[in-house]
Amino acid sequence: MPNIKSAAKRAKTSMEKRTRNRSEKANIATITKKLAEVITAKDKAKSGEIFNAYASAVDKAVKKGILTRNTADRKKSRAAIKIAAIK
Repeated sequence: MPNIKSAAKRAKTSMEKRTRNRSEKANIATITKKLAEVITAKDKAKSGEIFNAYASAVDKAVKKGILTRNTADRKKSRAAIKIAAIK
């Protein structure tokens, strides 16, 4: 338990941020799984639609400071390469 008032406030805000970040990351993970399923099924039309939602979610996470820009770009690039490989 923190002894100083400011430390108590920091602990509280840290916990709030952690729950927000975990929620957002879970959302991204869910969309990633959907994208992986569609890529495995080789449905190019549906994969493009889900990729747009995935890219949007990742970009919003960057905007909120949950992910870094390079991580987001890497994730989107790898997903785009997998989609492009669908024949």
